[in-house]
Amino acid sequence: MCDDDSVPDVLRALPCDVRRNVIRFFGDRGRAWIEALPGVVADLARRWELRLGSHAYGGGTHSLVLAATRADGSPALLKVPAVDDENRQEGAALSRYAGDGAALLYASDPDTGALLMERLEPGTPLADHPDRDMAIDVACALLRRLRRPVPAGHPFNLVPELVRTWASTLPARQARHGSPVPAPDMARVMAAVEQLRAPAGAELLVNRDAHLLNILAAQREPWLLIDPKPLAGEPAFDGGWLLIDTLLARVSADNARGLAARIGDGLAVDGDRVRAWALVRCAENVFWGLDAGEDVSVILALVAALA
Repeated sequence: MCDDDSVPDVLRALPCDVRRNVIRFFGDRGRAWIEALPGVVADLARRWELRLGSHAYGGGTHSLVLAATRADGSPALLKVPAVDDENRQEGAALSRYAGDGAALLYASDPDTGALLMERLEPGTPLADHPDRDMAIDVACALLRRLRRPVPAGHPFNLVPELVRTWASTLPARQARHGSPVPAPDMARVMAAVEQLRAPAGAELLVNRDAHLLNILAAQREPWLLIDPKPLAGEPAFDGGWLLIDTLLARVSADNARGLAARIGDGLAVDGDRVRAWALVRCAENVFWGLDAGEDVSVILALVAALA
């Protein structure tokens, strides 16, 4: 938390890393979001009849998440994000899940992107599970349960459009940054992009941010998903980020193959396709990190292991 008696309580509750991220990612728009936050939160509390706690939850990158109590005395969470393309449809996804495998959505505000959600207690992340293989199996079972067909006219961005973007932009970004991805690995990245152009399976509601920190222990059910970043695409897409997340504990080609196979089995999809999704998303993250001036050595190691 940022301790400064000269700022409103809401801004003191805003985690310092969230404040930094918002300014870094969004610039002037981020500064405007921070400046408007006290008024936004006060208005939401009035309209949704909330009593807000002073405790903000950490772990996110660009949202303020506050404990809240509803008018009927039930606990909740108020989430106010700095809206971007990835989180813009989070409320629509939670509404589609309707609490079946994910946190319940009580209310949403389209103007601010704010969400009033079920508070999950004790809230321990699946990442803390002592048996990593079991944690992966739990995550896969939950992701399979969360699969939903997408209706006509749905608001979600399309995975095939993301693949087309990668095909047209990744080579240029590689060249612009002086070829940070070794040529053999980059060739495999682009081969994976070509492989992924043709969808494998039905178009479903999928999640670009499925990982073990976004699955929490709850009272209503043992484990529930939070923070979906929804897209419409093939079911194997869900496994890409989960593979990246779990591979970080031991980055090696053997572990990448083993985890891809386990996640593929858990999702009932082709493990090689899971690995292809993970590889391309890691390559994208290399260039994203370089654009942001970050050290990308760990991401490059992930690319090498997945390639």
